[in-house]
Parts: sequence; C-alpha cells; structure tokens
Amino acid sequence: MKYQLHFPSSCIGLSIVAALFLTFALSSAAQPQNGVPPAFPGENGPAPLPRVQPAPDSADTWMVEQQKEMAKKRNQQRQMEIKKDTEKLLELATELKQSVDKSSEDTLSLDVIRKADQIEKLAKAVKAKMSDSNQ
Repeated sequence: MKYQLHFPSSCIGLSIVAALFLTFALSSAAQPQNGVPPAFPGENGPAPLPRVQPAPDSADTWMVEQQKEMAKKRNQQRQMEIKKDTEKLLELATELKQSVDKSSEDTLSLDVIRKADQIEKLAKAVKAKMSDSNQ
C-alpha cells in the first residue's frame, strides 16, 4: 500500500514564498549596507584582502633614473658653458673698451667693429642657453 501525501495548494505556495523570503533576507544581511564595510573584520564574513600594488618594473625604474641623471648632466654642462661664455663676454667687452679708448674721435678701427659683433653673437648665444635651462 502506497501512501500519498496531499498538501493544499495554498500551503505549497506559502512554502515557496517563505523560502524565497528567507533566501533574500540571508543574502542581504551578508552584504554590507550602503557600501560601508563591517566595523570588525569577520563580522559579516571573512575580512577583505588588502590590495597589493605591483612592484614597479626594475627596467622602468632604471630608465627613469637614467633620464634624471642625463638631464642633470645636461644642466651641469649648460651651466659650465654659460659661465665660460660670460667670462669670454667680459674679456671681449674689456678689450672693446680699451680699443675704443685708444681710437680717435674721428676713426673706429675694423677691430672694434669685429669685437662688437663677437660680443653681440656671444650675448645672444648666452641668452638662448639661459632660456633653454628654464624649460
């Protein structure tokens, strides 16, 4: 003899609704509210793992360091050139003054004109080097 259990259809429907409600209630309780993590690790499950930043590639680090070193050397070289050029400017200006002092009121020598041109070119070169170092 077989026994069959008969449940009223309202009881089965109520069981399904209760099971769905229980599933929803448990899943929402396990998740933090409004994206706020639980106050204590392990309160609502295991503590989240910390995010680990990948180590920078040693080749990239080396490349950056080399670029910095090269820029530093270029700046040092430019500074030495500016210093040398300004010393030359002072020397040429002193020579120009002496030449002008020696010349008469009516004549200027070709040497004076050449020195003035040299001074002008050198001054422009120094100015250009100084503006390059500001960029």
